[in-house]
Amino acid sequence: MSKVIESPFHRGEQKIQQRLGVRDKMERFGRQVIRDFMPDQHRDFYAQLPFVFVAHADQQGWPWASILFNQPGFITSTDNKHLQINATPVTGDPLNESLITGNRLGLLGIELESRRRNRLSTSISHASDKGVELTVNQAFGNCPQYIQHRELHSIDPLSMAPVVCKDLTEFDQQAIDLISNSDTFFVASYIANGSHTASEGADVSHRGGKPGFIRVDDAQSLTIPDYLGNFHFNTLGNFLENSKAGLLFIDFTHGHLLTLTGTVEILWYSPDTQFFTGAERLWRFHIDHGRWLKNVLPLRWNLQDYSPNTELTGSWKEADAAKKAKSLSNTWQPYQLIKIVEESSVIKSFYLQAPADQKPHFKAGQFLTLKTEIEGKEHIRTYTVSSAPGDALFRISIKHEQGNNDTPSGVFSSFMHQQIRVDSVINAKAPTGSFTFDASRKRPAVLIAAGIGITPMIAMTRHALQEAIRTRSIQAITLICSARNNTQRAFYAELNEIADNSAGYIRIFWALSQPEPHLQAGIDYQHIGRISKQWLQTLLPAAEDYDVYLCGPNSFMQSQYNSLRALGVSDSHIFAEAFGPASLVRDKNLTPQLPAANEAIVTFTDSQLEQAWSKADGNLLEFAEAHGLTPEYGCRSGQCGACKAKLLQGTVSYIQEIDIPLNHNEILLCCTVPADDMENKITRLEIKL
Repeated sequence: MSKVIESPFHRGEQKIQQRLGVRDKMERFGRQVIRDFMPDQHRDFYAQLPFVFVAHADQQGWPWASILFNQPGFITSTDNKHLQINATPVTGDPLNESLITGNRLGLLGIELESRRRNRLSTSISHASDKGVELTVNQAFGNCPQYIQHRELHSIDPLSMAPVVCKDLTEFDQQAIDLISNSDTFFVASYIANGSHTASEGADVSHRGGKPGFIRVDDAQSLTIPDYLGNFHFNTLGNFLENSKAGLLFIDFTHGHLLTLTGTVEILWYSPDTQFFTGAERLWRFHIDHGRWLKNVLPLRWNLQDYSPNTELTGSWKEADAAKKAKSLSNTWQPYQLIKIVEESSVIKSFYLQAPADQKPHFKAGQFLTLKTEIEGKEHIRTYTVSSAPGDALFRISIKHEQGNNDTPSGVFSSFMHQQIRVDSVINAKAPTGSFTFDASRKRPAVLIAAGIGITPMIAMTRHALQEAIRTRSIQAITLICSARNNTQRAFYAELNEIADNSAGYIRIFWALSQPEPHLQAGIDYQHIGRISKQWLQTLLPAAEDYDVYLCGPNSFMQSQYNSLRALGVSDSHIFAEAFGPASLVRDKNLTPQLPAANEAIVTFTDSQLEQAWSKADGNLLEFAEAHGLTPEYGCRSGQCGACKAKLLQGTVSYIQEIDIPLNHNEILLCCTVPADDMENKITRLEIKL
């Protein structure tokens, strides 16, 4: 009878994986990457660390997180199953009472300057007054997400003030200040169901976010977001089995430690989650007791910058503002007109200030609903917001509908162009609408607009540039605009400035049907006449996988849609919004699907990172970036070759045509996904990155 190999995940971890639909995937992945020994690179990693974080449970079953430190080399390993730590806990640390043979310890090795980290689950095989010897039960790596870049330096221990230990049963003001402003803390968890399996024991994990990502609810409770991670759920899985946790906060400037232990609850369905950017769920900590350990660390860290992943998350202040805005989204609110800008001979922009304490909260491409009384009659109109979500004011840009003998001029647009004045107040409802732009997507985007249809496009390009500055990542955008002439086109200078600041990632093209004689072809505009299929073909990205956004009159929309489909653009990648009733006649998507694996294990060898890939993760460049790596890239469309990498094992499928010559073992990350390995149950890739 064959031996049954136990799962690398315990019952609590399995329950959460099952809940989120990743159980089978993670079981296959976990058996490949969670080991009962330390790989050589892990042994080398621990050997050069000056500190390590430790989790344990005391004799009463309360988990604690601690830090052990010494000169690099204080952690050694005689073989891949054993570890020696030549250090003892600081004065007052509860770990001092728990260094007993047989006790389980969780270890987290982390480099704050490089954002590398690895974890261990161990048992104490021997303890002395100089340190401990440990036996490895589990070893695995972690993604470098949400780790803030800090530079370490030491101070002379003799220069430090005397150690101060202070017990707590609730947060004092100093603790509240430290927690509220923290961008990093460490969480310990523990289970012991009596099975003695390797997946049980103590665990310590890093948590990072923007300052203010931990909410102090009262003197005894904290609420904390849980971000997208590696789906191991070591921490939350332990919480599910044993609802206790230990938290460790470091005062990186003064060398103080705040160590806490208490109970936890996972908030699966909290309504607050939707308002916290990046949060998948929340969890709450209730202190039972804790301790200030002041002047105990001869280590200091200087913050250099935040993790790119951290920049994509929120804070509780931002969440509260979003929550307030949502509560008022269906009510009319008074907005003050701050300034009016003439964008062209037919378009003016109106800058509106939201009521006090209401930050604009919307998605690029949405519209604002306005209401005002004109000649004794109430009128309501919707106008696309032409500013970006990150701008301080709402900007709406309105075309003056002049009218003729058969069609009267627009009442609302005439009022806005001719009557309203700066400092006037107009009622508005919060922005809404489904024609929106996600700047976090990595696929190239093509924006095609005619006339006043440019308004959502200027919002989208502004937003893309702002997000690029915030996240240091930008997708390639091609904006193609149509107008009658230079006098009538809007945002020409602003769009040029956006393009100039985008490092070439945002390209702007103009088609003018009646250009003025003084304009220079190729400089002031690129095409005479309407946007034709032939000209459009020369501007579309070479990649097969890109999104197209259309906005303008119905006839323009249908014409461009038909051209795009004829050029092979997938129907599912064309998004449209018209001013007036939109009635695009769509046809079936005939784009062939390229063969690819459904799941794979991808190893980036230089980074010592091993993660599970699935189709939802996108191409290998997107996958690498999602796990904290920063490979070089340029066009993101297979044309420049900047993302070239060496494939060490496995095969890939190309999802778009490329023009770059490659050697037999080279791939372009932006254009590839793992190819299905028909000969093995598990598809594996190894990439030198």
